[in-house]
Amino acid sequence: MYLHRIHLDPRSREARRDLADPYEMHSTLCRAFSAPDIKCPEGEFLWRLEPETDGGGNPRVIIQSRSLPDWSRIAADWFSGSPAAPVNILERLRLNALKPGAKFRFRLRANPSVTRNGKRLGLLRAPEQELWLDRKGREQHGFALPYLAGAEEPDGQAKRVAVRISQERMLHGRRRNGIEIRLFSALYDGVLNVTEPEAFRAAFQKGIGHGKTMGLGLLSIVPVF
Repeated sequence: MYLHRIHLDPRSREARRDLADPYEMHSTLCRAFSAPDIKCPEGEFLWRLEPETDGGGNPRVIIQSRSLPDWSRIAADWFSGSPAAPVNILERLRLNALKPGAKFRFRLRANPSVTRNGKRLGLLRAPEQELWLDRKGREQHGFALPYLAGAEEPDGQAKRVAVRISQERMLHGRRRNGIEIRLFSALYDGVLNVTEPEAFRAAFQKGIGHGKTMGLGLLSIVPVF
């Protein structure tokens, strides 16, 4: 698994289009990971538009991929400067040697949602968004989030999770066939503890939740010593 960091040049018309439409951003990135006559392999990469920019205010995108990209397949003026050298993230983080109890700072832009009557609905209240990630981690993805001390709901049942949620917004995209895509998204920052290393590695490699083509699901982690 490789981690890449790139910056986009807003003076590029193509970059502005992709920044406005996450589905277009994914399509552009696909060109770096597959030949023109080959469909981009499903799950080949995850990506996220970051809230931070470089010193010149150019938007930052991070990508996690199975293989190395060929950036020359994307127009040079799409980039601001040269992409940073890729990092072999499995080796850097020693994920194949994970043990229960390992602690990481994390960032995740995701689609906290629930399906009702066949429709996926975004969860708009902070307690619901917290519970969604807490449940995902504990039941599916091999990690646990810390709870805030004494932070219980009035009924005394549900505890609040120690996580920061920001940049809640609706993402809009449009497929080539004209169908519009709308997904609610939120940015999570916090600390997690690994409980089941194998499930956690799978979540790290495959992403969490829906909307991966829209820049959601990428779990970024940094060890806490």
